Amino acid sequence: MKARYIRVSTLNQNIERQLAKQYKDEVLYIDKISGSTPFIKRPEALKLMKDVVEGRINYISISSIDRLGRNTLDVLQTIEQLHLKNICLKVDNLGLESLTNGKENPTFKLIVSVLANISEMERNSILERQQEGIAIAKAKGIYKGRSRDTVEPTEKFLSKYQTVINYLKRTNSPSISDIAKLCDCSKNTVLKVKKNLKKK
Repeated sequence: MKARYIRVSTLNQNIERQLAKQYKDEVLYIDKISGSTPFIKRPEALKLMKDVVEGRINYISISSIDRLGRNTLDVLQTIEQLHLKNICLKVDNLGLESLTNGKENPTFKLIVSVLANISEMERNSILERQQEGIAIAKAKGIYKGRSRDTVEPTEKFLSKYQTVINYLKRTNSPSISDIAKLCDCSKNTVLKVKKNLKKK
């Protein structure tokens, strides 16, 4: 069977663009998780790889290479694992398949390596800009944490982390570390949200 792997970073992101070139007989695997999370640690990606190992999937499509991830090494290792099972990966926006007549496509390998590196650089750049923005805000006195030794009401605290709450309430909730990455907060904050939810 054919499969299509779809990934968006947040729960409210639209997946329609990634379905533009969907085949009628494709089985869909949809993850809503950060691209920095290793492929094999994503719920739907794990199901996909399980189906690959068990011989239920023989062809996988993705809309673009960054759907596999934002870490170059992880992307290349994922593709290598697929090739070990003789699974062909099709990248829609490149119009390329990873295997040609059962052999690795050298053009695909070259282009994907470059694009995976660019994708990783883009993510690192975004994170750097976020940190720079926070540093500038702190220098101007705009970005301030709560005063020490003060207790914030539970409802007020939780109201600031609705996205974290949404992830925690999912049936197949991501790990604490993954939620922290997705919501751009610390693991301690996620744990605190989880603890306060239990009090409600």
